[in-house]
Amino acid sequence: MIRIAVLGDIGSGKSYVARQFGYPVFTADLEVAKLYKKNKGCYKKIKKILPKYKISFPIKKQELAKAIIGGQHNLKKIIKIVHPEVRFSMNNFIKKNKNKKFVEKKEINKRLKKRLNFNLKILKKFKRLQLPVEFKKRRSNFIIRNNFRNNSIRKSVKNILGKILLNARSNT
Repeated sequence: MIRIAVLGDIGSGKSYVARQFGYPVFTADLEVAKLYKKNKGCYKKIKKILPKYKISFPIKKQELAKAIIGGQHNLKKIIKIVHPEVRFSMNNFIKKNKNKKFVEKKEINKRLKKRLNFNLKILKKFKRLQLPVEFKKRRSNFIIRNNFRNNSIRKSVKNILGKILLNARSNT
């Protein structure tokens, strides 16, 4: 089985690029949303570490946003609970083949501001916890420069997928 990881900054178009591969896609954001909605164990742990904040079940992102704005340490606490749960459901999804893509910061910020739940304070806190783009580029097998032109993305994905499949065939 070939596994492809599409990584990049918040708002860089990862979901769009992942869908262009035409195969089932594991989306960590959706898994986190499921945890917030269905996992009482996760809720109890978050409630315990953030007693000052009114958090109800199912967990609402707005409730967590207040805690995150309340302090960087709160975000780190939440991640320590949620990350292992997502990692478990991912079931070692990221493996040998990686695909990562990057876009200009200006374009990303423009796209993020259009989101209904956009909060600059929370965005900055998440960005501080993420690995730098240059690190991600150095670790990548492939890079797609997202210029937000559909034809360009599709062409890049097709090219990368061809290389991955060719490599897979030659390794068997």
